[in-house]
Amino acid sequence: MSRPVTLFTGQWADLPFETICKKANEFGYDGLELACWGDHFEVDKANEAYCKARRKMLEKYDLKAFAISNHLVGQAVTDRIDERHKSILPAHVWGDGDPEGIRKRASEEMIRTGEAAKRFGVDIVNGFTGSPIWHLCYSFPAVPASMIEDGYSDFARRWKPILDSYKKLGIKFALEVHPTEIAFDTASARRALKALDNHPAFGFNYDPSHLGYQGVDYIEFIHIFSDRIFHVHMKDASWSEFPAEAGVFGGHTDFGTRGRYWDFRSPGRGNINFEGIIRALNRIGYKGPLSVEWEDSGMDREHGAREAVDFVRATDFPTSEIAFDAAFEK
Repeated sequence: MSRPVTLFTGQWADLPFETICKKANEFGYDGLELACWGDHFEVDKANEAYCKARRKMLEKYDLKAFAISNHLVGQAVTDRIDERHKSILPAHVWGDGDPEGIRKRASEEMIRTGEAAKRFGVDIVNGFTGSPIWHLCYSFPAVPASMIEDGYSDFARRWKPILDSYKKLGIKFALEVHPTEIAFDTASARRALKALDNHPAFGFNYDPSHLGYQGVDYIEFIHIFSDRIFHVHMKDASWSEFPAEAGVFGGHTDFGTRGRYWDFRSPGRGNINFEGIIRALNRIGYKGPLSVEWEDSGMDREHGAREAVDFVRATDFPTSEIAFDAAFEK
């Protein structure tokens, strides 16, 4: 049986909840991965009645939900806070703008997100963690090993209470491995797990688009963390085989700018080997949703969402239960 294909609503948060439900149904999706911004899933309102009403709306449009996502608040738990965060955080998390107060309130909000997920009836919360050491990624001036170690220790100190709460609730947190997070490639993902003493509530929202252009083996990532792939984003990226004006770090250009080495693309229109991903997911026994996080600066999003669901359905296939040549033994 093929996996459900869902649409992540983070890039559609400008639309009212019922509008995106109606559109997702028309596009042909099986469900939604609800973002905790806009009005799609509001953690501060998510009591029993609210969650029941959200479920009823999904059912009205023949949709299901398998996860909610709170990337924006999660980012503030361990980040170096500045004015950028004010634009992405709820007012009650930003508060007076004091960085340590923001981190504390973000942590509390992430715990409430897990509690809301439990009431809503899903067991996965996707998101970001932020990072106190992302600014040290390029080691000049030379970065002492102790500064990196201190960064991972700070991350663990701030996230373990959240993860302990999730464990009690039966909820798992899936970090989307991504530049600016504590884990942005395979090596840093290993280190994040180690810092958390392999906490059972911590794993990954697998998204190959953030790994491929870095030169990371994004298919081997699935095998290495086979027991930690809690959720999957189907998102594509394109990168050039030729020299570019703006390299891997982007050259302070906007997405979609001509001359970039890489950019996000609608699924099937970039460099990501999705068949290899499906085969790897089959090997590890992943049965969760394939969630389209649609981002392509050069394409109309409704056109892209429609073609993406068809592409993912055509790409996905179940694993074989027998060896292909077993019939010769009869």
